[in-house]
Amino acid sequence: EVQLVESGGGSVQAGGSLRLACVASGGNWEDYAIGWFRQPQGEEEERLGISCLSTDGSTWYSNSVKGRLTISRDNAKNTVYLQMNNLNADDTSVYYCAAELPFTTVHSMCVMTWRYNSWGPGTQVTVSS
Repeated sequence: EVQLVESGGGSVQAGGSLRLACVASGGNWEDYAIGWFRQPQGEEEERLGISCLSTDGSTWYSNSVKGRLTISRDNAKNTVYLQMNNLNADDTSVYYCAAELPFTTVHSMCVMTWRYNSWGPGTQVTVSS
């Protein structure tokens, strides 16, 4: 398993941008697909997949973020990024990255959160209107 740590969260006004980073250590990083998930209302709420990137380069975005967020990876830095533009109050959440060996289509990987064994601790994003 890889170990993950997110960074880049913070407070921003509506319309602003942030870039989240997920740095991995351990494991063969290039073999892992990556997902970004968010949990809007505390620990009781289910984590929802918003963007995933598989090892073949295929990507998927939820309708709520499509056109505003971009996922990318830099294998030389063991890092996956989530560029977030035109943020709004609905984007306020704790954001988590997760990694797993690819097990299905990139879309389904963003749905099947229970299949991920490696999670970062999360980073808070707060968007004020």
